[in-house]
Amino acid sequence: MAIDQINISTPSTLISFTDTVLGNAVDGVKASSAKLYSVIVDNSANGGAASYVKIFNATTGSITLGVTAPDIIIYVPGGAILTTAFFTGATQGVTLGTALSAACVTTGGTAGTTSPVSSVAVTINYV
Repeated sequence: MAIDQINISTPSTLISFTDTVLGNAVDGVKASSAKLYSVIVDNSANGGAASYVKIFNATTGSITLGVTAPDIIIYVPGGAILTTAFFTGATQGVTLGTALSAACVTTGGTAGTTSPVSSVAVTINYV
């Protein structure tokens, strides 16, 4: 898996976290409170198979994939690239008070522990 994290010098000090092979190993994106702005998912390598990016307001050590309920689930159709922006009312971003963790599997809801067949690249933009 290739993981990259870039600090962007903007007024909000936005951080762009990218994992080019997000799967069923939960990524610890940030181990403390975070404000999530957007998630970009490239599921184009999985032509006919949907993928589900699961976002957790928890540290990786407290997550059991398939058992721990995700706070946010992003459905991405097979062959698609999807950008999801987050808002709380009219204000951009959603706050995750504990931590920011993510995984990608082939089943929605809480269940599901199987990684997509082909690579799914995910970029998470947060502060």
